[in-house]
Amino acid sequence: MLMTHRSPDQCRDMQDIRTEIDTIDRQIIALLGQRIGYVQAAAAFKTSAASVRAEERVNAMLAVRRQWAEEEHLPPDLVEKVYRTLVEGFIQHEMTQWQKS
Repeated sequence: MLMTHRSPDQCRDMQDIRTEIDTIDRQIIALLGQRIGYVQAAAAFKTSAASVRAEERVNAMLAVRRQWAEEEHLPPDLVEKVYRTLVEGFIQHEMTQWQKS
């Protein structure tokens, strides 16, 4: 996995910042690729559309992500919003996989 080369305070200009952000984004996308593999595998264990949506599980997961955000001194509302969007997309993908099986 790619690593950043400079910390934010070591960046000399906007190009350095953009380069580092691009590197981080590439890492995030690679991790999303790993995550989707598990989402696809999960579809095989689901028995209904409701089990794919798993609203209680999603809500519990979001609460944990908010806690993790707080531990990392990140805005929990922002992290929750990002994860809600992410999870909804993955649920739609999983639903497609589940319907095929």
